[in-house]
Parts: sequence; structure tokens; C-alpha cells
Amino acid sequence: MLNEVLNQIERRQKFILTSHARPDGDAVGSTLACAQILRTMGKQACVVLRDGVPGTYGPLPFADSVLRNTEQAPDAEAVIILECDSVARTRLTGIEKHYLINIDHHDTARPFADVNWIDPHACATAEMIFRLAREAGVKISPEVATCLYTAVLTDTGSFCFHGTTERTFALAQELVRCGADPVHIAQNVYFSTQLSKMRLLGAALSSLHQDGTLAWMHVDRATMERCQASDEDCEGLVNYALAIHGIEVALFFREESPDRYRVSLRSKGLVNVAAVAAAFGGGGHECASGCAIAGPLPLAIERLLTQLRTRGYDAHVQ
Repeated sequence: MLNEVLNQIERRQKFILTSHARPDGDAVGSTLACAQILRTMGKQACVVLRDGVPGTYGPLPFADSVLRNTEQAPDAEAVIILECDSVARTRLTGIEKHYLINIDHHDTARPFADVNWIDPHACATAEMIFRLAREAGVKISPEVATCLYTAVLTDTGSFCFHGTTERTFALAQELVRCGADPVHIAQNVYFSTQLSKMRLLGAALSSLHQDGTLAWMHVDRATMERCQASDEDCEGLVNYALAIHGIEVALFFREESPDRYRVSLRSKGLVNVAAVAAAFGGGGHECASGCAIAGPLPLAIERLLTQLRTRGYDAHVQ
């Protein structure tokens, strides 16, 4: 399928590249890198992300060229959608009229486009973009390597998530050889936290509950306003619950609107949380997924617990 993706790219000149709303590190890094690879191939490529680039990834090369709606973008012959399971999740209008190329590595990925390159064995979509560049004969520049290394680092949970293999480290090594600076990238990602996020973390931890090997936290809109926090500040907070000794599954509930919550699910490998999230219309990785669920909060928590029990997971098991 990689060859078919390259074939379709070679037949066209103008591209829009995008990913899901509220983009994470793999979405941003892979999209920025892929766009630059296309430019190196002599193509015109424009990146459009509905919610823009999160502050954490603002220092990445090419991030300042990202647009937030298709009306600002030049005409295109095709749209490449990376790390995203549907057109709807991009929250962009009008892209469905174009020829669509779908590149994704999630277990829950869907073949919604004209061409679908899906590889659940890849550690990140960035790995697939690296292979695309190699197959196209494009040299990986230090800037592209920086984008791809950032994507791999964040999507593997700093090389902690299930699916991290010797191939993952070989890829990271090659990206460093191509010019990625692992220390500088890690500092940008992990040591540049905004004060608002730290305040929000304190509030979230004060709501921490544990039920055997399961832990969960939540924040409501009032708490976020009090902390002067944005939705972006919620990214990664669930990992603090997962870090507790003996916890196998962690949940983080963020109130999106009255009686509606965005849920981040994390697992140390015992539970496939992608399958749990899929039951509510979400998806992702076996160890890191997300979904939206109706409230109120006690009901939302109970629905998640019920789904976990349905899949044979007993939170009380130590």
C-alpha cells in the first residue's frame, strides 16, 4: 500500500495535509514532516490543523506555517489525512470533495479514504512517514528528523507503551543520525510546562480515586477557569494516575460541556483500552486511547467501569 500512496502522490502536485482535532505529538510531527517531504519531492503542500499547533509543539520546524481552516489554504488536488480515523475528526469542512489518502497506525483505524495505508505494527504514524521518505528517495533533513523523533517520543509514551520494540529504537537512532537532538526535543516536550497546567494537575490530583488496580481523576469547567487552564493543559495528566504503584488502568475525565466528558484512558498493558474507548465511539492505542461520554460524572464513571468488567477486567484484582 505504501507504493500506491507514492503512486497517487506522484500523479498530483498540490496537497493539503491534516490530522485530527486537538492534535497530539504524532499528529503534529508526522504532518509537518510529511509536508516537508512532499516539498522536497517538488510538490506543493499546506498543513491545516483545526485547533492549530499546541504550545508544546510550537518550537517544531515548520509549525509557524500551519493554517487553521481550509479557506486559508490554496487549492489542492488531494488531501492526506494522517493519524485520524475519519474525515469528521479533522473538524475541517470541504476536504471530503478531494481525493483522500489515509495514513494511520492505530488498531482502531478505518479505511475511509480513496487510498488507505494502515499499519498497526508501526510504533507511530511517524514511522510510516519515515518509510515513505525512504521509499521516495528523499533525504531526511535535521528538521524533518526533529518532527519525526518528537512524534515517536510522544506516541510511545517516551518508549514506555506496548508496541515499543527494537525497531522503535532503531528508528530513533536513525533519526538522531539524521540530525534530531534527543535532549533538546525532550526538554521542549517535558520541561516547558505552563503554570496553568501545574495548577490544573494539583486540582486533578485532589480528585484522585482508586479502586484496586484502577485509578481515575476529573476536572470540571469551573476548575479549569479557576486555574486559567485550556483544554491543551489536560494533555498527559492521566499519566500521573497511571504512575501509581499497582495501578493497571487510569482514566481522566474532562468536562467538555454540561453532562458531557472527554475521557483519556491509559493502561500498562493488561487491558486493551482502545477496545474500551471504541465502545463509546473513540479509539486509539491498546495502552493509550480516548473517547467522549455522556454524564453526569458518576454515571460516566460507572459506564466505563461496566465496559471494563464486560471485557473481563476486575479492578479489585491486585
